[in-house]
Amino acid sequence: MRFDGRFLAKDLASDDGALHDIRFFTRSKLYPIASRCGLPNDWPGEEKLDEIVERSGGLFIFVQTLSQLLEGGLDPDEYLTEALSVGSGSALERLYNLYTTAIRSRIDRNIEAFRLAVGTIIVVGQYQPLSDEAVAKLAGVRTNIVTTLVNKLGSLLYRDAGTNGGIRVRHLSVIDFLTGSSTPEDLKVNIKQAHHGVGVGCLKVMIQGLRFNICGIESSFMSNRDVIDLQSRVNHNMSSALQYSCLHWSDHLSHIDHAPDEALITALSEFTKVPRLLYWMEALSVMGRVPVGDSLLRQVPQWLKGLELAVERRLDDAVKFILAFREPMTTSAPHTYVSGLAFIPTETEIWGYVKGSFRNLLVVAEGRKKSWPDRPHIFTGHRGKVSSVSYSPDGRRIISGSYDRTVRIWDAETRAAVGKPLEGHTDRIRSVAYSPDGRRIISGSYDNTIRMWDAETGAAVGKPLEGHDNVISSVAYSPDGRRIISGSYDKTIHMWDAEAGAAVGEPLEGHNDVVSSVAYSPDGRRVISGSYDKTIRIWDAETGAAVGKPLEGHTDRIHSVAYLPDGRRIISGSSDNTIRMWDAETGAAVGKPLEGHNDVINGVAYSSDGRRIISGSYDKTILMWDAETGAAVGKPLEGHDNVISSVAYSPDGRRVISGSYDKTIRIWDAETGAAVGGELEGHNDVISGVAYSPDGRRIISSSYGKTICMWDAETGAAVGKPLEGHTHWVLSVAYSPDGRRIISGSYDNTIRMWDAETGAAVGKPLEGHTEAISSVAYSPDGRQIISGSYDKTILMWDAETGAAVGKPLEGHNDVISSVAYSPDGRRVISGSYDRTIRMWDAKTGAAVSKPLEGHTHWVLSVAYSPDGRRIISGSSDNTIRMWNAKTGAAVSKPLEGHTVAISGVAYSPDGRQITSGSFDSTIRMWDTETGAAMGKPLEGHDNVISSVAYSPDGRRVISGSHDDTIRMWDAETGAAVSEPLRGSTNSISTSVDTPGGLYPFSVLSHQPPRICELVGAVEPVIAVSGLSVDSTGWVHHPNGGLLFWVPEDCRNGLICPAILTIPTSGWHRPVRLNLERFSYGPSWTDIKIADP
Repeated sequence: MRFDGRFLAKDLASDDGALHDIRFFTRSKLYPIASRCGLPNDWPGEEKLDEIVERSGGLFIFVQTLSQLLEGGLDPDEYLTEALSVGSGSALERLYNLYTTAIRSRIDRNIEAFRLAVGTIIVVGQYQPLSDEAVAKLAGVRTNIVTTLVNKLGSLLYRDAGTNGGIRVRHLSVIDFLTGSSTPEDLKVNIKQAHHGVGVGCLKVMIQGLRFNICGIESSFMSNRDVIDLQSRVNHNMSSALQYSCLHWSDHLSHIDHAPDEALITALSEFTKVPRLLYWMEALSVMGRVPVGDSLLRQVPQWLKGLELAVERRLDDAVKFILAFREPMTTSAPHTYVSGLAFIPTETEIWGYVKGSFRNLLVVAEGRKKSWPDRPHIFTGHRGKVSSVSYSPDGRRIISGSYDRTVRIWDAETRAAVGKPLEGHTDRIRSVAYSPDGRRIISGSYDNTIRMWDAETGAAVGKPLEGHDNVISSVAYSPDGRRIISGSYDKTIHMWDAEAGAAVGEPLEGHNDVVSSVAYSPDGRRVISGSYDKTIRIWDAETGAAVGKPLEGHTDRIHSVAYLPDGRRIISGSSDNTIRMWDAETGAAVGKPLEGHNDVINGVAYSSDGRRIISGSYDKTILMWDAETGAAVGKPLEGHDNVISSVAYSPDGRRVISGSYDKTIRIWDAETGAAVGGELEGHNDVISGVAYSPDGRRIISSSYGKTICMWDAETGAAVGKPLEGHTHWVLSVAYSPDGRRIISGSYDNTIRMWDAETGAAVGKPLEGHTEAISSVAYSPDGRQIISGSYDKTILMWDAETGAAVGKPLEGHNDVISSVAYSPDGRRVISGSYDRTIRMWDAKTGAAVSKPLEGHTHWVLSVAYSPDGRRIISGSSDNTIRMWNAKTGAAVSKPLEGHTVAISGVAYSPDGRQITSGSFDSTIRMWDTETGAAMGKPLEGHDNVISSVAYSPDGRRVISGSHDDTIRMWDAETGAAVSEPLRGSTNSISTSVDTPGGLYPFSVLSHQPPRICELVGAVEPVIAVSGLSVDSTGWVHHPNGGLLFWVPEDCRNGLICPAILTIPTSGWHRPVRLNLERFSYGPSWTDIKIADP
């Protein structure tokens, strides 16, 4: 009898107990052996065949193992007799005995090599089966040993052709046997020790194999997608062991729970030294796996990192590096270095290595951070209302859906955006959710579709789920991740297969109005839905049938429903301003409604332990409740300035996140409910000015109390003692562009310089003015200081030595009210009570052209347009004038509308609008092209407005007033944003744009011009315009290709003659880049100094 190959494809894991199938399968396996060894065709005979079938216990794997054992021997009959003579017992025990026989007959005395190799095969198999050579490298044995073992143990192991020869075990029982308690001690594989060994092996492979420009990418102009043969280069230059190690080294370390040996400590320390960490990040880039980088670093056990402080610091730096530079790393491997290294903070392990091992990089001449930025507590980035927020199951990520049609992913620890926005919906997004395993994200939209996304890469998964014929209001996964449910404005609920994306069954119908919220019960057996019809319905998740009667009690629309974690309670939030609790089994109301909000309740959620409820409302507050008693816990959480659309607890219950129509996401302490930070208190007199340090970590403030205070920008805590030295009111403060110095101008006629780190006075006071100093400013390059005074002069000072530079700039014949540098630093302008504006050469101090004349009363405020081509001035003649900055000629007619003196003027960052504040207590906005007033005056202050300024992103206007308040306004609509900011007991003199954002401040910051010539190493001059920065931060070479990437906090235009200036925007910082030795394009590899 002959048997064809179709029987060899029998599924060995399907333990079918039918004896005739086992018998037939046994014959099919033994016949070829008999034929090869010259045995009779009916070998081994019916009696032994019966015994084999009986001993198999219905397990095909027993027969497969036995046949493989017989294949390898010279005398199959002898091996068969020996195998059948080994013990009895259960079928599993007989199988394990057979495994023991097979192993001992093949490994000779190489037991240790067997354990190392097989342990490696088992633990790497959880992630990716590897070839003989790769297993050998990770196990620390010779390749021929692994090859011989697999060849001889074909009954237990095999090479999978579908994974390029990756070694697999033939059956799960092999793993159970080798790791179980019944295994002979000398053959037993310790899984934790195997992970330890492979972890060390991975580290050693990376230490030996990683290198700079590992795939030989020729030009930094090229994105990874432009390298057509990139995958071939990866496979040629990176062995399978190296690729595996880059992706899974920390997976193995995460399994170690015992004290590490010296080998592990040494390997981890060596790998985490900076060059290899950078090479590893480059490797992730060429492999297209940058998104997993921070997760791999974070899962290194804390106890293991803590064994060596330097290792912990390096890993922490690496996490922050990946999050900060994920975009350039993902886009182009060379830009891991070209773009990433330029912006590393100076007090980090990475920069300590970079400055001695790399050259010809972009140089951050001004504005470089000393340390990684502190975590923000407001997530900003959406351009539309935030409609939905959710934590990932492991608590490491937060997702948000917005009316801007995008889904964003955020790092929950650092608050940084992770990757690019997820784009695809054609209308507003209403709801987002994670799958239970954290691998998928779903979103429901006003475009009537649901989309699925890969949570790691952000890529769309499959086609949109279509079936609803109106807005998708709510989406959720079943607890096992196999189903998705969606509620819609079409009054129905749909169920979907999460894998296939296909609709499951018929829509659930019963509501007679919008279905606003849906959720699964924790056991996945029930679905609940809340509706605008004021009811909640419960459904059988398997059949879709309604369970019981609708839950009735709310008197208005229901917006949100949720289950208690134990499934015993349901909560609901409604437009009737109440939350109700229900018995999930009976549907009966539990207790009285929870009352406290004074407007619609948009979102409700339970804490993970079921002890707390949170609710978000149209009243802009979040309330916390005791789930047992229904009592409010603590005070409302306040901070959002618009409707709160969504709330959620972190998986560990320690944090609450909220999404709002104010376009932000906030994070709160779930225990105290406290917003982080608070009012800064410390001065005992009028606060005359405040400013952020360029890196955003510090705030400084000046006061009529003669002091300057420094504050921690994250906690609000005072940093050190007040800076004391002035003998009269401090009127003006400013940071140097590099953040290392503070200057202050005072009524005591002096300027003082201070060390921004220690608060110590630097040098002696700058003396020269004979009257009060009204305004101080640093030049854009930080090398000079200018000051304007009541003595009618402007002085220039050397910022390093404090010495006066040249003679006083004289020409005004009355008080100088305002001074400012041109964006390129080549000009100084001054406004005066003598009714004129003067322009000066910033280098020589010489007057440039004649005074700008036209105002008929005091000039109170001057400013440059963002492109440096225009000057505007506000005057007590009640007008605003525009001037040509080159010729000094008036441009158009005066802007008229205010009824009293104009105290402050400012350009919008895009140069399209002007805002003015007046003694008539109003603010006006003007079109710079036509000079026409835009909309109605902004009213709200009840006293003189002393100053106005735009937020650097142009979305807000702030105004300071003698009514002791600062107000914020929406620059587009003119509507007031939030309540007035109060703090001073006297009038606020001025508020302007500072490096950290908009704050009361007494010195106008500069705005840069729009065009720049960028001096490079390859070509003498590259002309770059402000439009060259694309939406993701890339600056492109004029001839095509990637030049460099700019971080978001210093991305708002490219400027200046020979050096690049990137100005402030919102929370953005001013940064000046020196590109004189910049190596890029085909010469990009010149940045690396050869390793010794």
